[in-house]
Amino acid sequence: MDKKILTKAAHIELIVFDVDGVFTDGRIILSDDGHEVRCFDVKDGTGVRLLLSSGIEVAIISARISPIVADRMENLGIQYIFQGCMDKKAVIDALLVELDLDLHHVAYMGDDLIDLPAMKGIGLTLAPADAHEVVRQHVDYVVPECGGRGAVRRACEIILQGHDLWEPIVSGHLNT
Repeated sequence: MDKKILTKAAHIELIVFDVDGVFTDGRIILSDDGHEVRCFDVKDGTGVRLLLSSGIEVAIISARISPIVADRMENLGIQYIFQGCMDKKAVIDALLVELDLDLHHVAYMGDDLIDLPAMKGIGLTLAPADAHEVVRQHVDYVVPECGGRGAVRRACEIILQGHDLWEPIVSGHLNT
């Protein structure tokens, strides 16, 4: 991992994720009766739980509203869940006040054009491998995994590595 990225990750106290295309592969499947179906990667959930248990806050901001998303994020223990938000930057600004943080201590992972304004001035910006080309050109780091396929987990591991917490987590699992 690039030292510059790990140095930025060392200062992160909050990571914000988009949902569609980041936690999911971006597809929304509608059943015959109109119910929405989305797939989440268990590994991403493990990454989020590792961050939260290490004292790093996690938030999600989605332009869409979905009970499935709310249920999944609440199940992971995420306290800051914002849906139906077209102005993601405004949500981040409010979170900065609530958590008494500055942008330097925030990371953001997004995959599409709507995420770009929220990324301005952020301490560390990330994108999944299959993010829109313009987004990939404007982030600090593009993870090798695609949205819904471990991209969130990789972002979590980068933050943990920056805080020198990843190796102790791995060692703890190897020594049990």
